[in-house]
Amino acid sequence: MAEVIDMQMMRYINLFSKTTRIQTTKVFVYNNQIIFVVPKSKVSVAIGRDAVNAKKLNEILRKKIKIVAMPTVENNEGIEKFIKDVVAPVEFNGIEIRGDSLVLNAGRQSKAALIGRGRQREKELTDVLKNFFGIAKLRIA
Repeated sequence: MAEVIDMQMMRYINLFSKTTRIQTTKVFVYNNQIIFVVPKSKVSVAIGRDAVNAKKLNEILRKKIKIVAMPTVENNEGIEKFIKDVVAPVEFNGIEIRGDSLVLNAGRQSKAALIGRGRQREKELTDVLKNFFGIAKLRIA
């Protein structure tokens, strides 16, 4: 799937690579957080000792920053781990993949937090799943 990177996202990528010295092309916004996706082996380097890189980016951008590992697409566990990293601290029970749709099983409180006001978080998560895994539909149950 091709992902369109606008100028704002390009600025985030450039700032991230200058601060952490790690290249990435995957950045998105979820729940007013800027989330950078890096290879699994580079996550600790990207965060930095005592989270110095994450704190520096947080101060410069004045937004919450999250750095997560690149997902493995081979199995559902990789997709589930990636979604857990993105939506943390909200927890869910599990996922089911049926063709090009994904069902996210969550409790009552978690369901409300995952959907968000005006379905904003649900739309953001749907875009992320479409770009990373080619999953067109998201249902939160």
